[in-house]
Amino acid sequence: MSVEELAPVDDIGSFKNKGTRPDVTATPEKPVFFKLKAQMLEQGRTNIPLCKTDNMWGVLKVYASGGENALHTHTKEDHMFVVMQGSARFYGPNGEERDVGAHEGVLLPAHAYYWFHATSEEPLVLLRIGCKAGEGDLSERLNIRGEPMPGGHPDNKPVKPVFKDGEYFE
Repeated sequence: MSVEELAPVDDIGSFKNKGTRPDVTATPEKPVFFKLKAQMLEQGRTNIPLCKTDNMWGVLKVYASGGENALHTHTKEDHMFVVMQGSARFYGPNGEERDVGAHEGVLLPAHAYYWFHATSEEPLVLLRIGCKAGEGDLSERLNIRGEPMPGGHPDNKPVKPVFKDGEYFE
């Protein structure tokens, strides 16, 4: 059986961007290339969208300190983190803890509760890959009580980013 028979072009769908990076557009026949580059931080955190299709997306995340500071789950998304620089401690809903260092990662299926924080003195850089795991609002996040908790929620302790001049991860 040919690749075309297994995954006809019409069934793959086209790359979509929905306003995150106007320079990232393609068809299935044209791959999207990206570079893992991000400005380092003195404080706060940033998300740099890298690429996106209808079913999968990649983001480079930088944390000066802290992390996802409140227990939550993504109900319509499987996702994974790969530590590119620094280290982090991930926590589960029942007291689970796991330290993750450079070139290690964690896979979080939809409905898996977690939170994490940076444990290294250097900024934490994470590659986050997400994919669709259900229908509906892909950005839906819930706290442990089942209440909506968007990324900018006060429980996540957002801090305005302060950039380090001329310092980049790449």
